[in-house]
Amino acid sequence: MIQVKKHNKNQKKLIYGMVGGGEGAFIGEVHRKAIAMDGKAELAAGCFSRDFENTKNTGETLGLDPRRLYPTYTDMFEKESQREDGLDFVVIVTPNNTHFPISEAAMEHGIHVVCDKPLTITSRESERLAEISDEKDLLFCVTYTYTGYPMVKQIKTMIANGELGEIRFINAEYPQEWLAKSIEKTGQKQSVWRTDPSQSGASNCVGDIGSHIENMVSYLTGLKITSLCARLDTFVEGRILDDNASILVEYDSGAKGLYWSSQVAIGHDNGLRVRIYGEKASIEWLQEDPNSFRISYLDRPTEIRSRGRDKMYPAAERVSRVPAGHPEGYFEAFANIYSIFITALDKKTNKNPLGKEDTDYPGIKEGYQGVRFIERCVESSQKGAAWVDF
Repeated sequence: MIQVKKHNKNQKKLIYGMVGGGEGAFIGEVHRKAIAMDGKAELAAGCFSRDFENTKNTGETLGLDPRRLYPTYTDMFEKESQREDGLDFVVIVTPNNTHFPISEAAMEHGIHVVCDKPLTITSRESERLAEISDEKDLLFCVTYTYTGYPMVKQIKTMIANGELGEIRFINAEYPQEWLAKSIEKTGQKQSVWRTDPSQSGASNCVGDIGSHIENMVSYLTGLKITSLCARLDTFVEGRILDDNASILVEYDSGAKGLYWSSQVAIGHDNGLRVRIYGEKASIEWLQEDPNSFRISYLDRPTEIRSRGRDKMYPAAERVSRVPAGHPEGYFEAFANIYSIFITALDKKTNKNPLGKEDTDYPGIKEGYQGVRFIERCVESSQKGAAWVDF
């Protein structure tokens, strides 16, 4: 049974700024709404666009002090770091190629970071950000959204407790249809930068959604990839980067995996699905129906477990917000990641030790691993779908 969550009255509201997310953007507003859901942090400053007029218009719409709207992110970090009421953290929601310089600049000014995925466009850049984060003792979150769902945390605990037995095989997919036509040629903003290697990096499909598969499987199972074989396809004429990918995976435990991501799969909206097969049972979870999962056993009937109705482990219970039959979705999953991160940052600011549950959000290690996965997939495909070490 879900009970109303009580907020810690002693936890002060933190202050954050945002880079990107101006007029015409999608994901910035998602981040802002997710953060606002729990009231633990307040947006106070922004450089929402390279176009300062866009930044000023966005700031006015959001009711921000015009003096805390900045033409460049470097200007924002420099001036905010000098304020007594300056930023506790910054949210970065810009194209992939800018994640590294913005994150680096923020941390050089002592500001904690939340960055959209993928973390950077090269693993060397990710390693450098990890070094700075460690040197300056700063928290860093990478928003792999889907690990914030309560039932994902439930499945993770079940696997860790051995309820599926030894994992044998994983089948995970993430099909979408939105790039089935060359909409980037129409100027559609989200497609233009994702299909441009100068902004997106070496991969579009694997970088944008295939990396979610890697992160989800890693989070749920704890398995480490040892090698992979990838074929990246480009089906839409005139497109430079991949819009479909098939990936074979081998793990350190001896388990095997098969991943498929596609942005040209007509009939699919946002179909992230994970099937995990163990020696005693299997589990299937679908992002478009996130409040339940199916578990099948060798020796008894298949069950459908429901969030809010069926008993859950504490990790899942802590982030479940409403009673059974009241669906929780994308915004709540985002909000859960932010809630955990902000609480951890508040504890750290007050010099309180962080426990395991305090850091149950995707961090810079996961961000680096995602970038490495993208690089290895590209390398394998360029070598004719050869097996490469991870």
